[in-house]
Amino acid sequence: MKDAHPPGSGFSLAVLTSGGLDSTILLAESVKTHPAVWPLYIRSGLIWEPVELRFLKRFLEKIACPELRPLQVLDLPVADLYGDHWSLTGNNVPDARSVDEAVFLPGRNLLLLAKSMLWCHLHRVSAVALAVLGGNPFPDATASFFERCQDVVNQSVGGHVRVLRPYDKLSKTEILERGRDLPLEWTFSCIHPVDGKHCGACNKCAERRRAFLAAGTHDRTEYAEEPCTA
Repeated sequence: MKDAHPPGSGFSLAVLTSGGLDSTILLAESVKTHPAVWPLYIRSGLIWEPVELRFLKRFLEKIACPELRPLQVLDLPVADLYGDHWSLTGNNVPDARSVDEAVFLPGRNLLLLAKSMLWCHLHRVSAVALAVLGGNPFPDATASFFERCQDVVNQSVGGHVRVLRPYDKLSKTEILERGRDLPLEWTFSCIHPVDGKHCGACNKCAERRRAFLAAGTHDRTEYAEEPCTA
């Protein structure tokens, strides 16, 4: 599962990019070590995606270089699976006081990996990278899950696409320290955007604020709501 090739060894790469801090920093680092890097964005019909995608496109403009290939937007709707889930309706979105488990999207990594690996196989891209961090509590973020998923998808098409997780031993604070000089104001982490901005009140906005604070990095994010200090 680990990338056996040293940086700059010459293989093409797709980066599964959500527009959040972790995946955009991974993308920006990858264009320095690979000759061709394809950002993959998978659109599922979640409430934050229109704003997230707009931010992502702006971020890509800011880091444009010959190695960065055009953004690929793939559709994978989940309305028939998730029904009235908060991620589709915007009702009862986990707030800043909620636990991490509250934002779990069932089967999310399974769906994302199957779609992105098949895209890589069909376009002869050697590997797909995800910005999964160390300490991720979800069942679809374990090493065994990624290994088995890689094997099953490849077996289904006789492929050889590798799944890379270069950040799997790092924390969000460590990732943010690596990307502090990037245009992070054009990353997007919110699950309940307000007027095209980070809401400032959801679980992901709270996580974002904590990461900037812990990394000692100035947060240039525009939030619709400031945190309660009472």
